[in-house]
Amino acid sequence: MKTSLSLDDILAVVPEPTGELLSRIAGVAAARSTTIHLVGGPVRDLLLGRDLVDVDLVVEGDARELAEAVSKESASDDLVLVPHDRFGTVRIEGPTARIDLAQLRNEAYAHPGALPEVEPGDLAQDMRRRDFSINALCCALNAADTAKPMPIIDLEGGLEDLDRRQLRIQHSRSFHDDPTRVWRAARLAARLGFVLDRRSRNALRGALRDGAFGAVSGERWRRELQLTFDEARWGVHSGQVLRALSDWHVLSALEPGLSLSPDRMLPLRRLSRAIANPEWAAPRSRPWIAGLSIWLAPLPAALRRRTLERFSIRGEQARRIVQFGRDADRMLRALARSRGRGEVDAALGALPEETVQALYALANGSVRRRILRWGAEDRRRRAPVGGAELTELGLVGPDLGRALARIRSGFLDGEVANREEALALAEEISRRASRRSAGVRQRRSKRQKVARRGAIADTS
Repeated sequence: MKTSLSLDDILAVVPEPTGELLSRIAGVAAARSTTIHLVGGPVRDLLLGRDLVDVDLVVEGDARELAEAVSKESASDDLVLVPHDRFGTVRIEGPTARIDLAQLRNEAYAHPGALPEVEPGDLAQDMRRRDFSINALCCALNAADTAKPMPIIDLEGGLEDLDRRQLRIQHSRSFHDDPTRVWRAARLAARLGFVLDRRSRNALRGALRDGAFGAVSGERWRRELQLTFDEARWGVHSGQVLRALSDWHVLSALEPGLSLSPDRMLPLRRLSRAIANPEWAAPRSRPWIAGLSIWLAPLPAALRRRTLERFSIRGEQARRIVQFGRDADRMLRALARSRGRGEVDAALGALPEETVQALYALANGSVRRRILRWGAEDRRRRAPVGGAELTELGLVGPDLGRALARIRSGFLDGEVANREEALALAEEISRRASRRSAGVRQRRSKRQKVARRGAIADTS
């Protein structure tokens, strides 16, 4: 395994806009005699030969001052600074790239599960505070000679753990200080194919025994859950993350009785593949809602509700997840019985994107093909006529809605080929609606006459 990296090594694997921003930062830092290091996950992934998702830097000095200098020396006003003073970090954002800078820090936790109190530190303290040894690696960037290899600084044995393909916490109270680290351990294990070492597993059991997980807010746990399904965008099977957490007894510590049923693994794999497919996953969808819907569907309703409360999921999102648990089987049966593309569209068209994703993951092969065809073709097709044209024919209210649905269904099934045929069908629907309304009025008139006769008889 490599024990050194050059700036050119990094620039060769990052997207071009990120590389340009990194070069600007390194150049400004060199001009100011400020040492900066590539740190954490990027170093780890470079050594493992993996693509870089993010670039994180630590600054031996004031990170915000360096970021402001980079912004001032920029040839254009295309950079935005997003500081987080509490944690000593600042993000430099360009139109198509962003890089996080942090000052060297030390951390202390007032009690288990609390957010850390941050203060300036040195390089050893900064590496020591990190979650796992493989994330406590750094390498200085040399802007003066971009081809010169710089040694990897390894103060915590991370290189050896990379070679052993294991995750090792930095100290025995790590999971007490920040229990959310176990969720990151599960994500890294699934992403990298690593295992949690024995000492770390013992430390986890100690944190579970001492009730440390109860001190973490639901909002923080929800964030970890969201990141779990975001991992699928980079090819990670989200079910493996939840499987590890279930095997480590973390899920039951969050909510008694909570686990991951083995029959959820295949649907979660399908969901993960769908999320990773840009042609299938909608850019604005929230895959964690689909994942949670699949995961919780077979659990008792009361446990579903308690789990959602534990993750601080409320309101419309919670209602949809609970409802999916009740309705998933019925919706899948309806899709299986659908005759034609119009009926599939009627079943799926009004559903949220995440519900469609969850149904796809749970469906059998034939239904999945129907959903895929609908998603790729039918959902974006527009019927030859719209509501305004049908209103001119006298269709309003529920009759208008039924006419639009009937025309769309016929269009998708090939029964309606063009605007003229759609208008002809609309006129027929309008006539039927008029006859139906006339019949309703006649029946109502007859009932009123009978009522009046009865009233007259009662008074005579």
